[in-house]
Amino acid sequence: MEKIAVLGAGSWGTALAMVLYDNGHEVKLWTHDKSHAEEMNQTHQNIKYLPNITLPEDMRAYTSLAEVVKDVSAIVFVLPTKAIRDVCKQVKEVLDHKVTIIHGTKGIEPNTFKRVSEIMEEELPPELYNDIVVLSGPSHAEEVSEKQPTTVTASSKTMKDAERAQDLFINERFRVYTSADMVGVELGGSLKNIIALGAGISDGLGYGDNAKAALVTRGLAEIARLGTAKGADPLTFVGLSGVGDLIVTCTSIHSRNWKAGNLLAKGNKLEDVLAEMDMVVEGIRTTQAAYALAKEERIEMPITTGLYQILFEHANPKDIVDQLMTRMRRHEMEDLSLILSNRYTQ
Repeated sequence: MEKIAVLGAGSWGTALAMVLYDNGHEVKLWTHDKSHAEEMNQTHQNIKYLPNITLPEDMRAYTSLAEVVKDVSAIVFVLPTKAIRDVCKQVKEVLDHKVTIIHGTKGIEPNTFKRVSEIMEEELPPELYNDIVVLSGPSHAEEVSEKQPTTVTASSKTMKDAERAQDLFINERFRVYTSADMVGVELGGSLKNIIALGAGISDGLGYGDNAKAALVTRGLAEIARLGTAKGADPLTFVGLSGVGDLIVTCTSIHSRNWKAGNLLAKGNKLEDVLAEMDMVVEGIRTTQAAYALAKEERIEMPITTGLYQILFEHANPKDIVDQLMTRMRRHEMEDLSLILSNRYTQ
């Protein structure tokens, strides 16, 4: 048994905390909201994020970072991308020993284009951790909390640290694979949220499975183009954090990105959609970051560009879909040929 802190008491943070608890670890859950912590400790439920799920009575929620990181061997960050920098700075002030750092956040920081692990490396002194591990894959919190079969990938710069995270989380219902491609795992998990917004728009406009299959497949091509340009292995994107995450996020009612796109397609304004959901939709900020990054890298990402125009330039969703369908003719395998050619000639 180890003592582990989970920072972030949303749906995914709570679900991961339950996996760790089921594996015999002592888990301390942190939230910045005092009333949220009190509710969980008194009712043993996370009513806002995981209704109808009973939490273990001895898994406590805290609001003090100093208390929650005291004597722990690992810290799991499960926070919105926009909160990572600030919370890392706070952790730096109260953590006085070396720990394993794991994160389960899927996003890219606008303006800096940093992946979450890069943000953490900037904010946390290296003497406080061995390495940073990302945990990503097709994993809806609702199903994980119900102990339904789930598979994810743990990746780090060193395989030893990825395997440590694997050992902490793996059980008969939560299978963890390892990968040496941290760049690909982080980017695959982040960029798929953009395509999920598009899938929600497609469904909201009343298009069928054919249209969504095309969107997901061409979306994967965009993810692979940008990912390999940033140093990822293209084969990572046919794994759990690529195709796997795309499938689950683009087809499930649990997906908040799909839901946001669906509401936008039905004429709702972005601010109204976010107010109605009252949850972080990572795909929106990631669209902003990926659009700017693609321009900087001179990479063609028409779906991402179209979604950027819908989200930030108030373009009509149907007009954007029509534009995508009437683009210049090209060979389907052109993207793959270029990616593989670049990979094997570098």
